[in-house]
Amino acid sequence: MRSPGRVTIIGGGLAGSEAAWQCACRGVPVRLYEMRPTRPTAVHRSGDLAELVCSNSFKSLETVSSHGLLKAELRAAGSLVIDCAMAARLPAGAALAVDREAFARRVTERLEQHPLVEIRREEITGLPPEGPLIVAAGPLCSPALAEAIARFTGEQQLAFFDAISPIVEGESIDTSIAFRASRYGKGGGDDYLNCPMNREEYEAFHAALLAADPAPLHDFDRKLLFEGCLPVEELAARGRDTLRFGPLKPVGLVDPRTGHRPWATVQLRQDNLAASHWSMVGFQNRLKWSEQKRVFRMIPGLGQARFVKLGMMHRNTYINAPRILRETFQAKERAISSSPARFLASKATPSPPPRGWWRASARWPCYGVSRHRSFQRKPLWARSSATSPTPREHGTSRRTSLLSACSPPWPRAPGGGAKEKE
Repeated sequence: MRSPGRVTIIGGGLAGSEAAWQCACRGVPVRLYEMRPTRPTAVHRSGDLAELVCSNSFKSLETVSSHGLLKAELRAAGSLVIDCAMAARLPAGAALAVDREAFARRVTERLEQHPLVEIRREEITGLPPEGPLIVAAGPLCSPALAEAIARFTGEQQLAFFDAISPIVEGESIDTSIAFRASRYGKGGGDDYLNCPMNREEYEAFHAALLAADPAPLHDFDRKLLFEGCLPVEELAARGRDTLRFGPLKPVGLVDPRTGHRPWATVQLRQDNLAASHWSMVGFQNRLKWSEQKRVFRMIPGLGQARFVKLGMMHRNTYINAPRILRETFQAKERAISSSPARFLASKATPSPPPRGWWRASARWPCYGVSRHRSFQRKPLWARSSATSPTPREHGTSRRTSLLSACSPPWPRAPGGGAKEKE
């Protein structure tokens, strides 16, 4: 058996942090590069690893859902991300929501304390020509690195646009109107703050949202919006009731003032352990900041809201994973034949998987194992081996389904079924 050589990982987000942990726990030394805080981004606030810039929710923990099943699988695989998320958990019904700062700080401390992980705070502007490499720079990688990845993959366009939701000071929320409850009493039963709207209030809010001025954004193209995380004003433009059947759905809630279900409901989710900050669920947007304050204060209970952070749009960088990568997530030989031991992360494919930025980390236990297995001259961990050796059974794992969404399709057998590999 060869002794493990050092693996270079570019990017200290969710995926890079998980990959570093899985490699190190299997005895593979890691050099992890993260450009923050030396080079900040437009949306990050700290230099901590795995900092969350969008939602603080990892979605459902219930194993009857794909989200919950995936988390259970990751915990069984020794996931650093899920372990730290559980330690920083906040009340959020059946969902796993975290205190952003506590979560990122815990991930950072765990990796800093591991003897096989070396963290370097510097920007990487190109792909190293030699040695084992994992590129997990994330959707907010620097322009120089994005250009290097574009040259490496041959892709001409590596971007989508994504948006961030506002966060409100808890003391500025009028709790004589906003009431505490979780849909259908899940979790603690009162984990969310709910701002109820009657029909007239909702229609006035909808009209104001459609008339609000968007913030100017260079190179913005509506066709490049990520369908799974659309700005709230884009959803509103699709129809009067789109929001009411989407992020503002009132199902499972009863307004204690009326004893009836509201016409629409804006939910706010606790964003830190002190419960002093609350994020507006589903309110990612690209409106001017002055317009956000004006329109969102029309929501009952938020008339005097003080905003800790306002929504904004930012550019995300992706690769076309099925075209660029093998099923082991190595770069295909035609892209770089001299160094096949290179892995690339892709947060989305041409038809992005179901929303969930945290799912990027779900694939990376496979890479720690694959990196270790390559030193042992064993086959790498691919989707077909994540739970079983044959594709016939690959539907039994949520993680293998996710791997399949971001890797080349199974060869088709006569009759349309998946052809089993020999």
